[in-house]
Amino acid sequence: MYIRENHDEIIKKSFERSVKYGVKNGNVLPKKVMSEKEIRQVMEKNSEFIKTASTFIDIIYDFLTGSGFFIVLADSNGCILGMKGDEEILEAARKINMRPGFCMDEKSIGTNAIGIAITEDMPIQVSASEHFINAYHRWTCSAAPIHDEKGKIIGVLNLTGSSISVYPHTLGLVVAAVKSIENKMKSDAAQNELVETYEYINTIMHTITSGIFAVDASGVIKFINKSACQMLNIDIEDAINSHVGSFLKNWDDIFTLFESGQEYQDEEITIENGQMKERYMISAYPIKTKDGRIIGMVVLIDEIKKVMNFVSKYTGMRGQYTFDDIIGESRETRQVIEYAKAIANSPSTVLITGESGTGKEILAQSIHNCSERRDFGFIAINCGAIPENLIESELFGYDEGAFTGAKKGGHPGKFELANGGTIFLDEIGEMPLDMQVSLLRVLQEGYITRVGGTKPIPVDVRVIAATNKDLKEEIAKGKFREDLYYRLSVIPINIAPLRERKDDIPPLIDYFLNKKAAKLSKSMPKIGEDLYRRLLNYDWPGNVRELENVIENIVNFDGKTTYSIDNKPGSIDMSNRKAAFGRDYSLTLDDIERETIVSYLRKFKGNISHAASVLGISRNTLYCKIKKYGINHVRYQDSV
Repeated sequence: MYIRENHDEIIKKSFERSVKYGVKNGNVLPKKVMSEKEIRQVMEKNSEFIKTASTFIDIIYDFLTGSGFFIVLADSNGCILGMKGDEEILEAARKINMRPGFCMDEKSIGTNAIGIAITEDMPIQVSASEHFINAYHRWTCSAAPIHDEKGKIIGVLNLTGSSISVYPHTLGLVVAAVKSIENKMKSDAAQNELVETYEYINTIMHTITSGIFAVDASGVIKFINKSACQMLNIDIEDAINSHVGSFLKNWDDIFTLFESGQEYQDEEITIENGQMKERYMISAYPIKTKDGRIIGMVVLIDEIKKVMNFVSKYTGMRGQYTFDDIIGESRETRQVIEYAKAIANSPSTVLITGESGTGKEILAQSIHNCSERRDFGFIAINCGAIPENLIESELFGYDEGAFTGAKKGGHPGKFELANGGTIFLDEIGEMPLDMQVSLLRVLQEGYITRVGGTKPIPVDVRVIAATNKDLKEEIAKGKFREDLYYRLSVIPINIAPLRERKDDIPPLIDYFLNKKAAKLSKSMPKIGEDLYRRLLNYDWPGNVRELENVIENIVNFDGKTTYSIDNKPGSIDMSNRKAAFGRDYSLTLDDIERETIVSYLRKFKGNISHAASVLGISRNTLYCKIKKYGINHVRYQDSV
């Protein structure tokens, strides 16, 4: 607590320390000046703090513009991180070496507000000759320390102006801003950790088609996907919060490897599955906090029979599907298969278009497995599921030291893993514009450069892209590059929605009935005539994926369903969107998509899983679209 009556004594003690440190009052250059490398490291270390503080600095600056004041943000050592103010006053400050990288602690520059604020851990105002350095006598400086949630000083906020403008309320303004910064950081701390954890797991889920589960440092399962449950013959409800040691006996040995800096990838293990012993291939990755502490791990698991033919651990994923796996008897489906087989061996890029749930990835895998590239990797990556700051390293990899936390020795990207094979870029319309430039360069030149690297790496990769968007409309909106569009659509293939190929519905129903009955260990149910007729006549806005989910529901309920399957307004029906939204022919596709999402969220009372299932998209994709359109889905949770 700063008490004015103690002010002179505080200044006196600071002067005594300055003399003891050997600071000369005629000096202008601080004793400590950071190098460019040190400045980058300090800025990176304090990036979150700087981001939070900058918001409030901007507010102060808007209030003080033209007043002759400037604002300084320093780190816990008093080193300047940034300055903001009118250019004329900033130039005067630079002339006496107040600039980023210059340190204002007492040892470097003697008595000043920033130095005292750190030393005494208190707000203070230092004016004119109270500064130890003569050159600073023209200033009045008001500074207050900024603390983290544990009370540790992490920086200082300082407001400097002419010494003839000494206002006590200036210090009060700084203290109020500091309190706001501290409160914001406290409120963000827990939320940031949750967001980071969510993004980490979410990225894994949508870039690797394997069984996935995550455990904490005690071996307790915190997340598991359906594929892993199917492989291990366990229910999600029973698995969550159970101990991983029940089936992964060496879990603590894996943590020991991580703590020693080693990896655990592509290891073959045997797991007891009921009365049977099955072999699996697993890879594990540590989950770390920012300070490097291991708080858990993510495990990827596959049945060994799926990976028996891999050449090396860097070959990547395999395409599972062939043209024989495509179910359908319609003329449209037969034409697509015939056309896709004809171009399977071509090295040209393929652009597959079609609504969500029509089977674009199955077709891409079938093309790959019908080509001479079948013995090499098929790498699928969802461009809409990866955060923008990760997509470049996911596609092109990174070199050692490219960024904080980069793996020693670097890491190959998906293009390197797919070398000799095929890379499938799903939801290509969601790719950020800057990454579209990089992708275009790879397609034109045939090589990639890792993030943080300079060496071009040649790659022989066949690119198959897919989207449910009209890319020409995206080009008109400035969201997709025209040159990339023409480079990708050398061989365009459009998959018609299920409502336009009704002849595919009966064989699909039969196929999914058999598949789901086997999966659920149930006898194949008999479907009543009325329900079967509705299945045939329904327009299936979620396409094949929606049909599959409905059939699984029917198998679970022994021939009945809890879904509403009709083409009435407000139901999940593509053909009645005019009735649902009115005959406004000025609506864009984005307008229609937003209204569709809102309609389903309202129908399912804000339940993301149900809405995503009916829409035929993943939960993550739905969350991205909710964010894109600014939809508050929570408001629908209590709606009727």
